[in-house]
Amino acid sequence: MNKLKKFGLGLIVSLFLSFTANAGSIKIGTEGAYPPWNSKDASGNLIGFEVELANALCEIMKHNCTIVEQDWDGMIPALTSKKFDAIMAGMSITDERKKTINFSQGYADEVASLAVMKGSSLENLDTPEGINLSIGGSEVTKALKTLTGALAGKTVCVQTATIHQNFLDSGDVGKVKVRTYKTQDEVNLDLTSGRCDAALAAAVSFTDYAEKSGKAVVLTGPTFSGGAFGNGVGVGIRKEDSKLLNDFNAAIDKARDDGTISKLAIKWFGFDASM
Repeated sequence: MNKLKKFGLGLIVSLFLSFTANAGSIKIGTEGAYPPWNSKDASGNLIGFEVELANALCEIMKHNCTIVEQDWDGMIPALTSKKFDAIMAGMSITDERKKTINFSQGYADEVASLAVMKGSSLENLDTPEGINLSIGGSEVTKALKTLTGALAGKTVCVQTATIHQNFLDSGDVGKVKVRTYKTQDEVNLDLTSGRCDAALAAAVSFTDYAEKSGKAVVLTGPTFSGGAFGNGVGVGIRKEDSKLLNDFNAAIDKARDDGTISKLAIKWFGFDASM
């Protein structure tokens, strides 16, 4: 084989290997500001349940993955505009979001809760431990009525463009004064400084903040699931990326079966939130 043919063959092999590597490379968007789901350490490195789970799923799928930061309120537009290929950011699977993107099967449960400062008049509300809005029934109706009375005239703080804001805006608990913030950290800070009578977010976000900050933040009222709160947390994928969706679903199955999701949930949440 002459040198020209060898060079040509080498070039073809090189291009093929490069294409193969790139075909298995994906970017995953996360917020980096929603602990313990995803956040940053003191050095600015992304950490959290979903960061470690994303890496584990990518290893199973044999994809080379890069995790990138994205502000929450621009998360879905960034996905659809192909800034990255998937979302793992504590994003609940809701019918409204499914109009725009697809979701993998759920990998973790996320129940929401109101939080107040210890000693608040809103502490120890007379409600069930948890309510599922999809199921409904007299217990749910009674709980929502109790919350409507308790929150009347109160300011409830929430991160913008979330299921939690959507719930408050729905009127299910009356006309509360909703104050929105760009990040959950800002919600927590204003709750502890007294600018909010209560706040609404994932229950684990408040318990994580209380433990790490030492602030007297306590949960109150029922935990919320179903309805506007969706059906668990999953990977967000563009509508047209059916192969990647199948890859993630298969990887989640394997990570569930081998205990990876449970192990990471216990590490970051303190309990098994796997689905």
